[in-house]
Amino acid sequence: MKKISDVMTRDAKLVNPNDTIQDAAKLMKECDCGVLPVGDGDRLVGMITDRDIAVRCIADGKGPNSKVRDAMSQEVKYCFEDEDIAHVCTNMSEIQVRRLPVVDRNKRLVGIVSLSDLVRQSAGTAKALHGIARPSQQHNQSSPAA
Repeated sequence: MKKISDVMTRDAKLVNPNDTIQDAAKLMKECDCGVLPVGDGDRLVGMITDRDIAVRCIADGKGPNSKVRDAMSQEVKYCFEDEDIAHVCTNMSEIQVRRLPVVDRNKRLVGIVSLSDLVRQSAGTAKALHGIARPSQQHNQSSPAA
C-alpha cells in the first residue's frame, strides 16, 4: 500500500501566528492555495483559510494588519506521513476536510495532502470525495425560503 508520503506536497508554505492577514493572503496568492498551516517555531498551532480571513477578519471589520492568530482555526486535524492512503482517505471523509497537514512522528510539519493529490494516486479516493462532498444540514441551501 502506498503511504501519504508518496503523494503529499512537500513544500507546504507556513505562516506564523504573528504574521499579518495581508502576509497570509499574499502567500496564498503566491502559492495559489486557499489554506496555510500556521506554525510557531517547529510546532503546528493552527490552520488559516481564505474563508477564515473573509469571515473572521474582514466581516468583523478587522484590517490587513490583523494577526493570523485572530483568524486561524486552532484545532488542527493532521495525518502522519507513514499512514496508508486508504486510511487517510477514510479519515478525511469522516471529518469532511479537503486538505490535511502531514507531520512526522515527532509532529513536525513535513507537507500537506489534498484531495487532488489523492485523486491522482488512488482509485479509493472516490469514496473520500463522496464523504467530504456530502451535504450537511448546517450548510443545506436547498431549503425553501421562509
